[in-house]
Amino acid sequence: MRELLVTGANGQLGQELQRARLSDGWRVVALDRAALDLTDPAAIAAKVAERPWAAVINGAAYTAVDKAESDQVAAWQVNAVAPAAFASACAAANVPLVQVSTDYVFPGDREGAWHVDDPVAPLGVYGASKLGGELAVRTSGARHAIVRTAWVVSAHGHNFVKTMLRVGAERGHLRVVADQHGSPTGAADLAAALLTIAMRLVKDADAPTGTFHFSNAGATTWAGFAEEIFRQSAMRGGATATVEGITTAEYPTPARRPANSLLAHDAIERAYGIIPRAWNEALGDILDELIVPKENGK
Repeated sequence: MRELLVTGANGQLGQELQRARLSDGWRVVALDRAALDLTDPAAIAAKVAERPWAAVINGAAYTAVDKAESDQVAAWQVNAVAPAAFASACAAANVPLVQVSTDYVFPGDREGAWHVDDPVAPLGVYGASKLGGELAVRTSGARHAIVRTAWVVSAHGHNFVKTMLRVGAERGHLRVVADQHGSPTGAADLAAALLTIAMRLVKDADAPTGTFHFSNAGATTWAGFAEEIFRQSAMRGGATATVEGITTAEYPTPARRPANSLLAHDAIERAYGIIPRAWNEALGDILDELIVPKENGK
């Protein structure tokens, strides 16, 4: 049995990694923070050395973007120091590491999709700490794949889709930012991509390493995303609301957001043959899980 060590068991990605259907001979062992303290490098090293893992997928992260601005130590511990510990331990054990990163490493200050080798310039603590994790993995000597993603949503945990459905049902009219551009990412689709990469790294000593981008295909804004959520929700008999687009300046937050989070997929398509599907298709699967169809007018 080939075992994949996964962190962030209770997060959106961690739950989808556990739900994914694996071929015979593979198993996901997912740990939450109670099982592994990500602020303890020695505990991380011990866990990696505990058994002959096939690969490690570090999907855990400090993702409270605004809180990170005032909670810098915790953000750096989880997003940079922990990946450094995983990478060092994986290098020593000759175990491949898949590290999940973010569009927030980019400044978002130009049009067009960001490519893997474009210059990085984080706007805040969250992005800077995730970039620190990237650099630690990249220079560790471990065989690795760093996968940047953006706008992750699912039927689990706290995310934009679930917030829109809840608040839309309460208010009926929402004001949503319309000048930040990106592509939503279904956590299930991201999990499938990470598993494809991890298993290839295990089976093929010559599998491509380095940095890759994965999000679902297509571009929208947060306001456009909200409109599509309510359009598809209404089709399923769920909550609906009208959406009014506003500017980022009209919705101030402690942390600055990239105005453009679009990620180019050419590297992951070329290296692994992974071609993301459209974001609205991934959204449909999420809504199918969240919205129970009404029967007989009930």
